[in-house]
Amino acid sequence: MYNTPHKTLTARFLETKPRVLLELTNATEKTLKSVEVLTIFLKTSTTPSLGYSQAHIRFEAIKLMLPHQTAVMSHRTWIDGKPASDERDQMTQLTSIAGKFNPYVLDISWEDAEGKARFQRIPVGH
Repeated sequence: MYNTPHKTLTARFLETKPRVLLELTNATEKTLKSVEVLTIFLKTSTTPSLGYSQAHIRFEAIKLMLPHQTAVMSHRTWIDGKPASDERDQMTQLTSIAGKFNPYVLDISWEDAEGKARFQRIPVGH
């Protein structure tokens, strides 16, 4: 897997109701195949029952991104092994909050025109 020295993809969050969505843009002149954001495992938080909740966000892969194309990535939040409703979606944890450190990154992989796997890491909320 190769790490790209320049920014092939850019990301931004769209504040929609009831969920926050992730938008990726192919910033190159090349077509990208099988664009995937790796699952993000969220920090464990306490629940009202004083137990701990384990949550993660999974994204659906994009089969093909043309040069300068923008796509909104479909995602699903899973909490304690079950899909969460829109009201319990956890994408807001990835967005920035003024004065608060955000430990999350988007680890993104894709295949270039030569069939080589590429990788880019985008810090979020910083």
